[in-house]
Amino acid sequence: MRKKRIGKFLYLAPRVLSILFIIFLSFFSLDIFGNNYTFWEILTGLFMHNIPSLVLLAILLISWKHELVGGIVFILAGLLYSFLTLITASMDGFQWYYFSWNLIISGPAFLIGILFFINWFKKNC
Repeated sequence: MRKKRIGKFLYLAPRVLSILFIIFLSFFSLDIFGNNYTFWEILTGLFMHNIPSLVLLAILLISWKHELVGGIVFILAGLLYSFLTLITASMDGFQWYYFSWNLIISGPAFLIGILFFINWFKKNC
């Protein structure tokens, strides 16, 4: 009985964490409000800010059944963000907050990717 709970937890953990992570990323788009933008500029800004969230949502829908896709893409997303942060740090000079940004965004992406890989491995063994 305990084994089923662990299995269900491992099945649900990357999916629930993905949803929470996507919602977290979507909160960054709220900075569009408070400026004197027109309705269409706000809509455009919200869409542009939420492109990464929409891409990750599409990946989550695919990963729900195909865990390998989620494992690969979420880890690649974490690596991409780390790489982009490194480029920014090299251009602007390293600041301590670049490390925290990287940890806050890439950390959950790596964790979700690893959990999807564990699910895929358990399913195929």
